[in-house]
Amino acid sequence: MKRETIAIHGGFDFDPTTKAVAVPIYQTVAYSFDSAEHGAALFDLEVEGYRYSRISNPTTDILEQRVTELEGGVGSLSVSSGQTALYYAALNATEMGRNIVSVPQLYGTTYTLFAHILPRLGVQVRFAKTDRASDLDALIDDDTRAIFCETVGNPAGNICDLESLAAVAHRHGMPLIVDNTVATPMLVRPIEFGADIIVHSLTKFLGGHGTTLGGIVVDCGRFSWTKHAARYPMFTQPDESYHGLVYTEHYGAAAFIGRCRSVYQRTVGAVLSPMSAFLLLQGIETVAVRMDRHVENAIKVAEFLRADPRVQSVNFAGFPDNPYYPLVQKYLGGRPCSLMTFEIRGGLPAGMRFYNALKLFKRLVNLGDAKSLACHPASTTHRQMSAAEQQAAGVGPGSIRLSVGIEHIDDIVADLDQALAAAGA
Repeated sequence: MKRETIAIHGGFDFDPTTKAVAVPIYQTVAYSFDSAEHGAALFDLEVEGYRYSRISNPTTDILEQRVTELEGGVGSLSVSSGQTALYYAALNATEMGRNIVSVPQLYGTTYTLFAHILPRLGVQVRFAKTDRASDLDALIDDDTRAIFCETVGNPAGNICDLESLAAVAHRHGMPLIVDNTVATPMLVRPIEFGADIIVHSLTKFLGGHGTTLGGIVVDCGRFSWTKHAARYPMFTQPDESYHGLVYTEHYGAAAFIGRCRSVYQRTVGAVLSPMSAFLLLQGIETVAVRMDRHVENAIKVAEFLRADPRVQSVNFAGFPDNPYYPLVQKYLGGRPCSLMTFEIRGGLPAGMRFYNALKLFKRLVNLGDAKSLACHPASTTHRQMSAAEQQAAGVGPGSIRLSVGIEHIDDIVADLDQALAAAGA
C-alpha cells in the first residue's frame, strides 16, 4: 500500500471479536494466562501474546505496526513522549564509556539530553561544527557508537544529507539514528537513504492536533549487529537480566527494537497509554492531507514575509537560493516543511512586539499542530543554551519560529500582517 493508505489502514483491519472497524481502546493493565505454563512461555518469549501493558498492549501495538509500515521498518516501540523515544534509542545503541556524534542543529531539549544528561550516565555526545558529513567524520573514534541527526533541524530548518551521514556511519561500522519528527514519512523515509534507527515525537505532525503526547522508536532492521558484535555485545551476548536472552538470535533483524522493549520499556516503564495511542492513530489517519496543506501554506507565508520590507530575513529551505534547497529536492520531493524562522527589522524589541500582537497564531512551544503556532526559541525551547550554543543550533536572539498550520492562507497572512504593523508601531 502507498503511505497515504497505510496511514489509514496499517496494522488493523477490524476487531476479530466484535467486527468493529475502529481501533478498540484496550484499557487494561494485565492479561489472563491460560495456565501457569502459558504464563511462563509468554515471559520466556516462546509464544506470542500480551503479558502486561507496561511491555505491550493491543492498542499501542496497532500504532507501532502502522508507524513501522509508514517508515518501512521491521518493528517499533511506542513510548510516552518523543524525548523518551530519543533517550531509549541513544541508550540502546551505546554503553558507559562510549560516545555519540551529533549534528549541532538540534531541538533544545535534545541538546540538553546530549550535552548534560547522557554524560552523567557515562555517555559522551560530541557536537560537530556543522551538519556536513565530513565534520561528523572528524569526531569519530574507536568508542563512537552512533551518529545522530534531525532530518529537518528544529528550529534551524536545515536539511541533513542523509546519504552522506549514513555512508560515514556505515564505513565506521555504526548505525545512523534519525529524528524524522518534522518531515514525517509523508515527506521522506530516511530508511531509503541509509538510516538505521528512526525516532519521532508523535506529539507533533503525526498526531497533529496538539492533544496527545507520544513518541516512537522505529527499527529499520538493516544494521548488522552480528557483523559488528565486538562493538555491540549487548545484542549478541546473553543478557543476564533477561535469563540469558541473545537479542540477535531471538529477534533477528528486529534485535534493536526487541532489546529496547525488553531492557528499557520493561524496566524503566515510560509507557504510552492505550487512550493516547488511540488518539494518535486518529491523527495519523489524516497526516497525508494535512502535510499537503502545511507545505502549501508555508510556501505562501515564506513568500509573503520575504517580500515584506518590515522583515529583515527569512530562513526557509524552500527558497531556491537557500543552501539546503537542493536537499529539499533530493530528500523531501521538493516539498519544504512548514517550519521556518525569520527576523523582524528592529531587533529583539520589535520581535517581541510582533509576538505579543499575534491573534490567530498561538504563542506556545509545540509544533506540527493543525493550528498555526509561533515560538520565540531563545527565550523558551533553547533558553538553557548559551548565546554561542543557540547560534550553532540556528537560533538568533530575535528569531521567531513559525509552524504554519492548515487554516485558510488569507487568515494566516492577515494575522502576520497586523502583527508586523504592531511591531513597527
